[in-house]
Amino acid sequence: MDIFTFDRKNYCLLTRWLLGICLFSINGFAGKMKIVEEPNTFGLNNPFMTPRDRLQPRTSPSPVSGPQHLQQLAGKCFSLIETTYKYEFCPFHNITQHEQTFSLNAYSGILGIWHEWEIINNSFTGMWMREGDECWTANRETKVIFVCGLSNKVAQVSEPTTCMYSLTFETPLVCHPHSLLVYPTLTEEQQKEWDEAEQARYEELVTEQGYNNLLKDIFEDAGLFKSHKVNVEETKALSSSDTDSSLQKCRQDTKKQTEEIQRLQALLTQHNIPFHPQQTAAINQESEKENHLRGDTGTVNPL
Repeated sequence: MDIFTFDRKNYCLLTRWLLGICLFSINGFAGKMKIVEEPNTFGLNNPFMTPRDRLQPRTSPSPVSGPQHLQQLAGKCFSLIETTYKYEFCPFHNITQHEQTFSLNAYSGILGIWHEWEIINNSFTGMWMREGDECWTANRETKVIFVCGLSNKVAQVSEPTTCMYSLTFETPLVCHPHSLLVYPTLTEEQQKEWDEAEQARYEELVTEQGYNNLLKDIFEDAGLFKSHKVNVEETKALSSSDTDSSLQKCRQDTKKQTEEIQRLQALLTQHNIPFHPQQTAAINQESEKENHLRGDTGTVNPL
């Protein structure tokens, strides 16, 4: 009976010991398998990551622009986790996507860098984030749509077409009906230019396309659009380079033509064929006399 009791106690102790080892192992592995957090400096260039693992932007973000009340969002980031992805939206900076899985090649990349506003009918209708990571033959880009909400948050992210994303951002900053109008964000000089463009269109002094081009120039000057104006100095440099190239080509062509003329003259001289203009003209006159038509000249004699 004593032996039985001893064996039973040993069995219980052994069972508890094995159970403890199992629990310790499970907790230990769970700690090691923690999901690595994404880069924390606006989604870019975390100093604690190796250069190879950091997210590398293709370009720098455009300057902050647009409605003054929305500019207070600059420097902040807002996250949303949908299914296995975490999205981080940093207004006026970038959008990143991080796959929340245990996969060894989990995707972590940039969906777009702040580029310019979308403007339709005197209203800001979207914020374009372009020049993201490569995706097939293009680069990822995202359109951010602002909608009225009780708090600042990313409400939804979708991918309507391949590599083209749509992000909906809720904020109380756009609840006022005039909060996204473009005209109030312009300077007095830019507003004056817009008024003149409106008057010119009303008087039909410019076409609709011309009017839109005038507005585009105003928006570029205001920093709302990415400027595509030609740099004058670069244009002069290119023009000078093109002129030099054309002049050099002209000289080369002239040299070739001169050499060809000399070759032909030598060939004519070898066969006793005159090639000077005066000699050629005299020969032509003699030829005309010899070949002059005899008979009726086609004139009508008066009756």
